[in-house]
Amino acid sequence: MLDLLRTRRSVPPRLLQAPGPSADEITSLLEIASRVPDHGKLAPWRFILFEGEGLAQAGEVIAQVYAVDNPEADDKRLKAERERLASAPVVIAVVSRAAPHAKIPEWEQVLSAGAVAMTLTIAANAMGYGTSWLTEWYAYDRRVLDLFGLAPHERIAGFVHIGTPVERQTDRPRPPLSEIVSRYPG
Repeated sequence: MLDLLRTRRSVPPRLLQAPGPSADEITSLLEIASRVPDHGKLAPWRFILFEGEGLAQAGEVIAQVYAVDNPEADDKRLKAERERLASAPVVIAVVSRAAPHAKIPEWEQVLSAGAVAMTLTIAANAMGYGTSWLTEWYAYDRRVLDLFGLAPHERIAGFVHIGTPVERQTDRPRPPLSEIVSRYPG
């Protein structure tokens, strides 16, 4: 597990191909991701699974909304928008359902949704798949969110793209600990 965490690397969705996780593996991934810290047992997150025809339908939604805002967009650009979720065989949206609560701060609920996305990513990597956790513009566009079935208070924490990597990713520079760690008292 430590070696996986030391070497984990995102794979661009365009470099993810079939096979993706099976139905049983997806169930396992979602069960694992649901085991994150969750103050108050609120489950302030949920999942939307995109695979098969659902990927193409989601791409149509994204392209249509993009076209409304960008009427000058040519066919090549609209095709790119249509394919936003089409590269990886499976995309799982992590939806944050954070809401005001008498005892549990919203911030903790949002962090729990982030923990879900990271745990999902690591679990898929542990199964041998490549992943990429992305948002992009459509994750913040209320029209897209409405068409994806999100309630008015829900937000996308991320789209986790999952598939078999076409090639091994090289590591990228990471910040030196001396730049990101302090001790208290300083």
